[in-house]
Amino acid sequence: MKFVAVSSCPTGIAHTYMAAEALEQAGKAAGHEVFVETQGAAGSTPLDPQIIADADGVIYAADLEVKDKGRFAGKPAIDVGVKKAVHDPVGVIAMAVAAVEAAPQRVAGAAPAPVPAQAARKIGVGTRIRQYLMTGVSHMIPFVAAGGILIGLGFMLGGYKVYEFAETSLFNGDFNVTSKMAWGALLFWAGKAAFFFLVPALSGYIAYAIADRPGITPGFVGGLISATVGAGFLGGLASGFIAGFLALWISRWKVPKGVRGIMPVVVTPLLAVIGTALMMYVVLGRPIAALMKALSSWLNGMSGANIIILGVILGLMMAFDMGGPLNKVAYVFATTGLQAVLANPTTDATQFKIMAAVMAAGMTPPLGLALATAVRGALFTEEERENGKAAWLLGASFITEGAIPFAAADPLRVIPSLMLGSGITGGLVMAFGSTLRAPHGGVWVTPLIGQPLAFLAAVLIGTVVTAAAVIIVKGVGRSRTANAAVVPVVVGSAV
Repeated sequence: MKFVAVSSCPTGIAHTYMAAEALEQAGKAAGHEVFVETQGAAGSTPLDPQIIADADGVIYAADLEVKDKGRFAGKPAIDVGVKKAVHDPVGVIAMAVAAVEAAPQRVAGAAPAPVPAQAARKIGVGTRIRQYLMTGVSHMIPFVAAGGILIGLGFMLGGYKVYEFAETSLFNGDFNVTSKMAWGALLFWAGKAAFFFLVPALSGYIAYAIADRPGITPGFVGGLISATVGAGFLGGLASGFIAGFLALWISRWKVPKGVRGIMPVVVTPLLAVIGTALMMYVVLGRPIAALMKALSSWLNGMSGANIIILGVILGLMMAFDMGGPLNKVAYVFATTGLQAVLANPTTDATQFKIMAAVMAAGMTPPLGLALATAVRGALFTEEERENGKAAWLLGASFITEGAIPFAAADPLRVIPSLMLGSGITGGLVMAFGSTLRAPHGGVWVTPLIGQPLAFLAAVLIGTVVTAAAVIIVKGVGRSRTANAAVVPVVVGSAV
């Protein structure tokens, strides 16, 4: 059979493409052809209409609304969500085959027989909220990564005086191409410009996820107000939801036909911006700003055992779902704190230590699994050993999602092992006092790390601990399986 599929996940980064690859491989192994359209962060290339026409069935492995779903009308379809496709692609293919076989048969040359409508997969309120949040975070991350790395490079080239140099010379058109200070100032301010959009992008795309295009304008405006009044990341979350639901409510008003055409471009943005501004300036902005100020003071006052415990907790969060909501909460907590202090020349700010702990803890899961497959390859399948080779680069680049294939295949043993290694790594980074001014990059931004040797030592220790834990738990599980298989033979002989 021939199948077409659409895969998408809330962030559009890892699971989208892992689901596509898993479905293609499972289909090939079962003797079927599967063509997948990935609707991810990198954009999507629509499937050829002829491929859709020739397909026997459709697979929706999507956690977000499928774009142009009407293209697949009239064909048997299943809707399983992206995680099912990643964890059990063989089962998904079997479900698709069953759906095709149960559908009314089509006579050659006749119009497609109507296919009974499939009940939509029920999505709970909690899942919806998570989708809105992750949509905002996924669109925010490029601003964070680009801005943070540029600012870090600016400091590396020009030292901590780049801010002053830009104000006195760069803004007046005095740019010397041979001056490291000039280039440092340029990179610093380019990064600052990118970082400026962090909270507005978060707020704007949360609102977009809720209300589609009518939510973008009030969402961005609400995010900018949050940044202006000092409400920061928490304010951006609040303004995104306020703007999104307000725009959604207004767009559903029953209005005369003459007004309907201008609703999405004039009326909805206008009224939603007013409502969002009212809420953020008058009601929520100042209390959230006070909370953010208190949080910042608390973080800066942390020291000793407390900051090590914080590092352990952040490490556990980074490894728990490897790119999922809990991982992103820890990452966004670090990056938004980084944004707040990057213009401050203080080298030992707690926020810089938090960023270092989060990145180090996010590197160890794929690195630990790569080491485990290299040391004890017999404990892993051939496919896992191949994934282990790629995990070296993924881990070194701070792409925690490289550990997902291993965790999906054996979550009860792999995930606790990853959390052990990442928790130790996060705590060690805090204890060593390493700092980081870039929000991403892995080993490739080592020049931007304070106490780089200590940082790398923490990553190495966490990698070894992760690998050892995985090898031990897999070895124990394998031994028990082997013993269980031997017992019936012994008993039979005795009888």
